[in-house]
Amino acid sequence: MIEPVLDPRGIQKRHKVKLAPRPTLEQLRQGPVLFYDNTKLSFRNCGEIFLRIKENFVKEGIVNFIDFRETVRGKTNQELKDYAARLAEAKPVAAILALGDVGVSPATTIVTIALEELGIPSVYITAPPGTDLAKAVAFYRAGQLCFCPIDIYQGSTIGDIHQEIDGQMSCILESLTLPSERIGERASLDFQLDAEAPAEDGLLKMKSPLTPISGDISEPAAGIEEIMTFFDSLHIGDGLPIIPPTQRRYEQMLSFCLYSPEKILATEIGPTGKDITIRDVAIAAVMAGCKPDYMPILITAFKALANPKYNFLQSVTTSHPGGNLVLVSGPLAQEIGIHGGQGCLGPGFAANMTIGRAVNLAIINVCRAVPGYADLACLSSSAELSYCFSEDPELSPWPTINAERYNSQTTTVFVLKAEPPHDIIDFLSRTAGDLLDTLVGSCTTLGSNNSFIPGPLVVVITQDHAWLLNREGWDKDMIREHIHARAHHEAPMVRGRGLVPVRPAGFDELHPIPVTRSPKDVEIVVAGGRGGHSSVILPWALHSEAIVEPVLLPNGKVPNSIADFQQK
Repeated sequence: MIEPVLDPRGIQKRHKVKLAPRPTLEQLRQGPVLFYDNTKLSFRNCGEIFLRIKENFVKEGIVNFIDFRETVRGKTNQELKDYAARLAEAKPVAAILALGDVGVSPATTIVTIALEELGIPSVYITAPPGTDLAKAVAFYRAGQLCFCPIDIYQGSTIGDIHQEIDGQMSCILESLTLPSERIGERASLDFQLDAEAPAEDGLLKMKSPLTPISGDISEPAAGIEEIMTFFDSLHIGDGLPIIPPTQRRYEQMLSFCLYSPEKILATEIGPTGKDITIRDVAIAAVMAGCKPDYMPILITAFKALANPKYNFLQSVTTSHPGGNLVLVSGPLAQEIGIHGGQGCLGPGFAANMTIGRAVNLAIINVCRAVPGYADLACLSSSAELSYCFSEDPELSPWPTINAERYNSQTTTVFVLKAEPPHDIIDFLSRTAGDLLDTLVGSCTTLGSNNSFIPGPLVVVITQDHAWLLNREGWDKDMIREHIHARAHHEAPMVRGRGLVPVRPAGFDELHPIPVTRSPKDVEIVVAGGRGGHSSVILPWALHSEAIVEPVLLPNGKVPNSIADFQQK
């Protein structure tokens, strides 16, 4: 008899939203019909979507329209619901929302759900790759919703868009006018994950007993192949072997946690809209192979991720290939073995690999941001598997992050949604000026997010490079100033390319255009081994800041040792 295994997805409290009563075609003609543009219609030829719908509506005698335009980016769940309430104040008889193509698709889904709950019949226009993700959000959060997907891309012509809209006009009209006994058919969602909700007892419903067929019962880890096959069939995990989260292992993981397992660390995140609790993080930590004394770092990491300025809600499903960088600075990092020396951003170091992995396992399992099903990442990267290292104060001639923000005895966790490290090779520069030119030249590339969205970045300087800079009198603030002043793009090179720019007021008129907003956006870290390879970590930066959170005891005091977190 195999020991019961905890369900890493947690308990999904699903409900089926009550769809608003649909108007008749005659009532739709009286209007007004609300058209909500989440700002995605201002680019390429997407503005034709609403223009063509209105042209077709006029042919049906529907002529009373009201238009709203505002971004959903950077808004919390509650702010999205509040915005829906403002739209509802216009008292429309129905609403059409667009466009759910990439990162805006989940947030606009939340607005659409809120409108239905406020009694406004709604239909949401989506396009690849956002359609599947939008439907996943609706599946978990509403159970049903009216979508009209169109198949367009950045090269679609006006004629292509007209053809797609014309082909979906019956879908749009039916979504807004079908009687109550039929609207459920139109709003049904055939989603491929979690058709059967997790059990309310929190256990995975596995075959009992699960008979190992891959080896003798006395073999170490007997049955692990069968368990992995079962987990994979439910799309739980990250594709690598996991440690089954049994009750015993879960309780052992909590031995270095002084909070209730039900404490909420992040609220309504990802497609499921589920809260992430300490219980969820502990289960992910077991699966990832963490040791129990890593839990204080993981809890602090999720506190940082939950900071509204991080934009965790949208970061978990973005098309950007970045991961959630966890950079630990201070004495606890060295005490539990988070590596900051040679090879620290690669394999071989258990604390680094398993802490970073646990963060992303919790996101996949609890939020159900499952690659290929409910995640927009076009290519993704290894940074979404694990992304964790530390600062070793013995390597740096300058103060570390924790000492700069707090003091040398306070351990901090720095988080940033960011690309994998980009190598900066320079074995030949013999002066600080020459080396700085190399560093500056690597702090952006045309096509990186910070070409269009200035924001925080991390320059990871190896020891040899740090010594050269320090020898000539350069400190961290001087390096920050230098990089901020010189890391930029010529304005004509970024206009009309990449993605919709999100810059501070006045930046669009600058020439050249900086990739950071101020020197404070440049984080300087010394890590790694000897030699001429430093690195730069470039950001997602879409309404997303780097967050630094201190590792503290529940009473707010700084721990003297990781043992202070151990349950007595």
